[in-house]
Amino acid sequence: MNISTDQAAIDAIILESPDPAAATAFYTAAFGLGDTLRVRASEAPTSGFRGFVLSLVVSQPSTVDSFVGTATAASATVVKPATKSFWGYGAVVQAPDGTLWKIATSAKKDTGPATREIDEFVLLLGVEKVKATKQFYLDNGLTVAKSFGSKYVEFDTTGSAVKLALYGRRAAAKDAGVSAEGAGAHRLAIAGGLGSLVDPDGFAWEPAA
Repeated sequence: MNISTDQAAIDAIILESPDPAAATAFYTAAFGLGDTLRVRASEAPTSGFRGFVLSLVVSQPSTVDSFVGTATAASATVVKPATKSFWGYGAVVQAPDGTLWKIATSAKKDTGPATREIDEFVLLLGVEKVKATKQFYLDNGLTVAKSFGSKYVEFDTTGSAVKLALYGRRAAAKDAGVSAEGAGAHRLAIAGGLGSLVDPDGFAWEPAA
């Protein structure tokens, strides 16, 4: 199957919440992602790790701190405080609706004033079998941009509002600073060019609006 990059693109991430008005207000105040992030009502039961992490990649540490600051001011909980690491600088926060957010940069020092610019918005799926889920997406027309064996896969979604990557479930949870245990609904849908389908880990795609 050959799919154009436009068809493979992700237009928006849709989060599901029992209180979509409150969740929308939080995300507007915390991150300002506009229509790329949407919220709709759902009472689907869920507990623990939902199997995904949303990531904002930014240019420098002060920008990480800025987003962590607005998120916590809007009632997010800090899961992993902002700190330097071998890879750069980053933090993980949990939104009031339970969604985990990683805000990170590969830079370890600021090169200018803090900004509110987001370089990349990434959906990281924590999956049970990386190779199997990778093959599912290949069979549905996506192509791989980066791959590190059965550990990590990043797909080519050129022109997409959101990047898509796969990580082992336990590794994704560990990176986010939470237990890998969890059950129930993901409370997440992916709006994009692949149409209506569900991947091997139960993540649902639906046609872009």
